[in-house]
Amino acid sequence: MIPYPASVHEAEGAFVLTADTQIRVEPPTAPLLALGHDLAAHLRPATGFELPVVTGAPAAGQLRLTTVGADPALGAEGYQLMIQPDAVTLTAPQPAGLHWGLQTLRQRLPAASAWPTVQPGPWLLPCGSVRDLPRFAWRGFMLDVARHFFDVPTIKRIIDLLALHKLNRLHLHLTDDQGWRLHIARWPALTAIGGATAVGGGPGGYYTQADYADIVAYAQRQGIMVIPEIDMPGHTNAALAAVAALNADGAAPPLYTGTDVGFSSLNCDDEWTYRWLADVIGEVASLTPGPYIHIGGDETAATPPAAYRRFIERVQTLVQACGKQMIGWEEIAHARLLPSTVVQHWHSDDARRAVQQGSQVILSPASRTYLDMQYTPAAPLGLHWAGYVEIKDTYEWDPATYLAGVAEDDILGIEAPLWSETLTTLADIEWMAFPRLAALAEIAWSPANRCRWDDFRIRLAAHGARLQALGVNFYRSPQVPW
Repeated sequence: MIPYPASVHEAEGAFVLTADTQIRVEPPTAPLLALGHDLAAHLRPATGFELPVVTGAPAAGQLRLTTVGADPALGAEGYQLMIQPDAVTLTAPQPAGLHWGLQTLRQRLPAASAWPTVQPGPWLLPCGSVRDLPRFAWRGFMLDVARHFFDVPTIKRIIDLLALHKLNRLHLHLTDDQGWRLHIARWPALTAIGGATAVGGGPGGYYTQADYADIVAYAQRQGIMVIPEIDMPGHTNAALAAVAALNADGAAPPLYTGTDVGFSSLNCDDEWTYRWLADVIGEVASLTPGPYIHIGGDETAATPPAAYRRFIERVQTLVQACGKQMIGWEEIAHARLLPSTVVQHWHSDDARRAVQQGSQVILSPASRTYLDMQYTPAAPLGLHWAGYVEIKDTYEWDPATYLAGVAEDDILGIEAPLWSETLTTLADIEWMAFPRLAALAEIAWSPANRCRWDDFRIRLAAHGARLQALGVNFYRSPQVPW
């Protein structure tokens, strides 16, 4: 099981999934019925069993999903799983907990249960009990869709894999120097012009508002919140090329298809810039049901420091006026922050400034969690400015002791960014993300005393068969006995 649960007790015997097995939900609410049907849809292809979802009285041989009698101490995402020879019972206070418990249940079955075609079985669930809840509330993955664009089916495939590993945040880096990827109705040129290309001069692309709503809704069904990032005041060449009025001289620069950073900036002292930002942030907020808007804020060498601080403080009020909390990369801690603002650490000690202002921190240390870093010097994809990041590097660290001055209570959670300078396909994303993302998922979910490398690498080797059954193009690290 990955991530490993907080508490596991094994017992003798097994529950056998058969053609007569039913999935019973109680109470028969829409969210619980949807979870029951999702479980059936996951298991039906490989088992060949119908696995009907029922709401009647309990009967032997059932998989039972219920919120009745759940321990409230498990919180919003915790669950209990009891596997006995005559029944399997999954209990949680909230549907989210049931959803994560179902991922554990899926992993208790043989890896062959993940194949898309009928397999021979048998389908045994080893008896025992699991009591589980996450260490951190924020367990995230960031995908850069600005430098290279990835379509809606690709994003949905990624969401499925995040959910299997109990990751609950999908941070989409939607804008950068190379591309603007979300349609803004009041400013259609942002995508018509700014979304036209990508690193290397590729075709680019963007999400319509209907596309984005589809992604958000699909993620919600999988227990995942989408976090949109509109990067500013740097990383803005695509916007500057699309909207000439954003430039101090009124002249739009050419589109950019390289990989340099730090050369672009909004005009932070022009009121027109903030009227434009109010339009953009307002539309993004209206499209996003979650409470967060990420405003980037990193690598702003082209912005004078004093102007940068004024800008961050002004944008913070724009985000708040839309009913959202602002998130920014760690550089924003140089400005005066609201306690509700969240700071994302990536390479410096600026997160301590944020904590001193009352903000919480998302940890994304580049040398541990940046999934665009090469595994080894021989790896065909990725960069290495933060070093080479093998599976053990991603796994073997404790967030609570990683940054001096940042205690566990200051940490909202963990996130693994995947920047896309060298990535163009779903296969590229999967190869760079897995199995490192499985390691990150365990660090974010499991208790610190459960995170032991020698144990994890053995479980990861077994997990490889499940990834293979799901068709994931994952990296076969020599650190793992596959």
